[in-house]
Amino acid sequence: MDRPRMFDDLAGLAGGAFSALVGLREEIESVLRARLDEAIQALDLVRREEFEAVKEMAANARAGQEAADARLAEALARIEALEARLPAPTGGGGPGMIA
Repeated sequence: MDRPRMFDDLAGLAGGAFSALVGLREEIESVLRARLDEAIQALDLVRREEFEAVKEMAANARAGQEAADARLAEALARIEALEARLPAPTGGGGPGMIA
């Protein structure tokens, strides 16, 4: 048996409506995405990728600062150790002093 033409027409109409709805959905998503991007820019918000990159840079800078602080502390300790090994100055006149 052949299907009545009305069912074929309804199936075609439903398929066309479905295609139109899919296209409308894609268009709405595109418009919403564009509006959201505009809002993010207007609010001076950053994207997660940018935030993570800056966060990593800050962590690297912090690690560098901690390494520099450790090297400075080590150098100061060495200077103090060297100064402790020097003889204490006497109260007498040094070179160029008049007695």
